Amino acid sequence: MSNLSLYTVTALLVLDSDGQRVLAKYYSPPHQTAVSTGIPAELGVGPGGPGMGGLTTLKEQKAFEKSIWDKVRRGGGEIHPLPPHIIIIRSIIDLTFIIVGPLASSNEIMLNQALTAFVDSVNLLLRGSVEKRNVLESLDLVLLAADETVDDGVILETDAAAITARVSRPRPDTTDIVINEQTIMNAYTTLRDRVSQKIQQL
Repeated sequence: MSNLSLYTVTALLVLDSDGQRVLAKYYSPPHQTAVSTGIPAELGVGPGGPGMGGLTTLKEQKAFEKSIWDKVRRGGGEIHPLPPHIIIIRSIIDLTFIIVGPLASSNEIMLNQALTAFVDSVNLLLRGSVEKRNVLESLDLVLLAADETVDDGVILETDAAAITARVSRPRPDTTDIVINEQTIMNAYTTLRDRVSQKIQQL
């Protein structure tokens, strides 16, 4: 029986059709302990996340993304083992959404649900036009959707509608003020009436 941990996601990536990074979030558990002494070490959790010993520098991350892209480009379905990782992908037009977890202790169904929720929430937020250009233009919403789906390697939500609602929810302190010709005319009429009343009182 393998040890269980909430830290099931190593990375959440979005790559373009050339394998270049559009979005990359690497996760590492917040509480690191000495190797082979604490629970994270027993779970195979390294500084770069579950099942990893590194991936803290940009150079390591780019090399890892290149190896993922080489594996994904060959085809062969949505689930790819890349020891010590498991990669689950979803392709839409010119983007490839990727979630990475540790091969030894990952639940592929849970990772797939998290990736599906993230992709579906991005699709809802971008109103069905999930392309590289639109993702880059709305990167703030996409990053918020990623944060609502996975936080520090822990899957938080697998319901795309709930993620979309949290990301696109208007702030409670803002109200919509509609300004059109009618409201300007009403304001002008009110001002004219008050000024005429003040003049008549004098």
